Amino acid sequence: MDGSAVRLNFLCTDDSNDDRRISVRENMAMARTPVLAAGGIVLRQAETPLVAVVRLRKRNEWVLPKGKLDRGETPRAAAEREVNEETGHDVSVHEFLGTLVYDSRGGSKVVHFWRMEAGRDPVRELMRDVKAVEWLPLTAAVDRLSRGYERAFLEQVGPIALSAVIGAGTPVERAPEPARVEAIEHVQDRRNFVQKMRDWFRAA
Repeated sequence: MDGSAVRLNFLCTDDSNDDRRISVRENMAMARTPVLAAGGIVLRQAETPLVAVVRLRKRNEWVLPKGKLDRGETPRAAAEREVNEETGHDVSVHEFLGTLVYDSRGGSKVVHFWRMEAGRDPVRELMRDVKAVEWLPLTAAVDRLSRGYERAFLEQVGPIALSAVIGAGTPVERAPEPARVEAIEHVQDRRNFVQKMRDWFRAA
């Protein structure tokens, strides 16, 4: 379904055996659970520290390395795994930098980011979804990103990540790390929308 709303139809029979067709419009954007993802602001040591940006093969976009959580996986573990797969580098994970929330085709997406440091040389091939990785100075990395919300995010947290690497400036207060997010799955009522409506009409 590519629309933001869907029409659900079902039959409900009253005491006089007259069938009534009930049409319900439900905003799917409100009903969907946010997609949970994690990634890194990944730095590599150089005379000027370099930031990783990756080029997606499917859309040919330059983005920050990140990806969806696997079932039962913590955001921090997912961030390290996804960065390793998308950049080809082993990384050390450091402080939590913040969360980026935006709307995508599948609904809202919530992405947690950590500062990471990569080794000089890659240790594995890039995953199939990634066409290339580039290591750029912060300003160039911001300019290279294809999505405006990622550019704005990197502009905000990039200097914080750099200051931690080069030891310059006043220490910045760290953002609180996200709580375990797998509990979000249990917030949703397991019954689907149609079942809820049937129960409501039976009780009426």
